[in-house]
Amino acid sequence: MTYAMKPLACDPQRIKGMSEKLIVSHYENNYGGAVKRLNAIAEQLAALDFTGASVFTVNGLKREELIATNSMILHELFFASLGEEGAPEGELSEALTRDFGTLDRWRAEFSAMGKAQGGGSGWVLLTWSPRDRRLVNQWAMDLTTTLAGGRPILALDMYEHSYHIDYGARAAAYVDPFMAAINWPNVARAYGEVQSWTSGG
Repeated sequence: MTYAMKPLACDPQRIKGMSEKLIVSHYENNYGGAVKRLNAIAEQLAALDFTGASVFTVNGLKREELIATNSMILHELFFASLGEEGAPEGELSEALTRDFGTLDRWRAEFSAMGKAQGGGSGWVLLTWSPRDRRLVNQWAMDLTTTLAGGRPILALDMYEHSYHIDYGARAAAYVDPFMAAINWPNVARAYGEVQSWTSGG
């Protein structure tokens, strides 16, 4: 799949406190760079012989793919979040009040999280938690924290605690038994839930 830049979702001349130069540069260089990088990585992955590729090559490319994908997604959300001054209304206002106590409480938390990252790197995200069925402010350290907008339906734990007792340091030896033990009916059920959630059913 080839990705293309989406049109800039905000009017850079109407954003108070941010110059048009800043927004356009951010859009063209950072967002645009992520899209270009993702396409370049996709080409490399498509041409890769996974049966003979080194673990360093596979890990490096898949990590960079995740970084570029999340950068693309989150930048699109960022620009779509910019607009003229206003306040949440209707169902969104009700949801924020329900999940944070008051709109001011949500605003204070979200702002504090952003300021706490000053000098660092990462994101602050207002996110719908399907598990908790509520809105949460999410701190994302970097672009490898999660697949933005994703809801996993199958997970393989590769932390040492998940295989060390049986396999010691032989992490790769643990993967095949896991693959043989996948509960596909549960995976199918989770997939159906994701479809229902995505469609609003």
